Amino acid sequence: MGLIHIDLFTTLDGVAQAPGGPEEDTDGGFTFGGRQAPLLDEVVGEQVGAGMEGMDALLLGRRTYDIFAGYWPRMEDSADASIARLFNRIPKYVASRQDLTLDWAGSTMLGPDVPGAVRELRGRHENIHVIGSLDLVQTLFTERLFDRLTMWVYPILLGSGKKVFADGVVPTNLRLLEPVVTSPRGAVQQRYALAEGTPAVGDMSVRDEQG
Repeated sequence: MGLIHIDLFTTLDGVAQAPGGPEEDTDGGFTFGGRQAPLLDEVVGEQVGAGMEGMDALLLGRRTYDIFAGYWPRMEDSADASIARLFNRIPKYVASRQDLTLDWAGSTMLGPDVPGAVRELRGRHENIHVIGSLDLVQTLFTERLFDRLTMWVYPILLGSGKKVFADGVVPTNLRLLEPVVTSPRGAVQQRYALAEGTPAVGDMSVRDEQG
């Protein structure tokens, strides 16, 4: 069964809206689009590149798909050519409540049963990556329908904006896959695997009494 990877770029207070550019997503009057650009460095670039090894499908929400489809097909001769060629080559699956015209080669709309469609994709691909796509991510969290969660957490606070952990989170255990790595500009990469069960509870006062 294939793995579903969720890849997100977030602030310390969990805002993941529009990391890439000012016009990416201005919903709610968001004015910090492109906040990631001043904090990028070679370490994050290398981490992102390494994380794409083995990727054989993209799973995207409508807004992220529209951004990617308007950008990556024309970037095969740019500094990001390796990413562009990968994204242009592999299948793209789009989750949307709207009927869309998908002009990016290799793109397919999922049906109305998104969780069912995503489960079916796991039987067809080894490493499916969800990038951005926060509304879709909430569905995947609710269904516990992911295997890896990778976040780049940047040392800024925004207060408002679309959050990684919004309304779709259910009690879930995660397992840290590797030591946390901090880039020169302060981005912290955290990589987790979905774990069995729900968070345990205990009584700290009993522990203190036991010495």
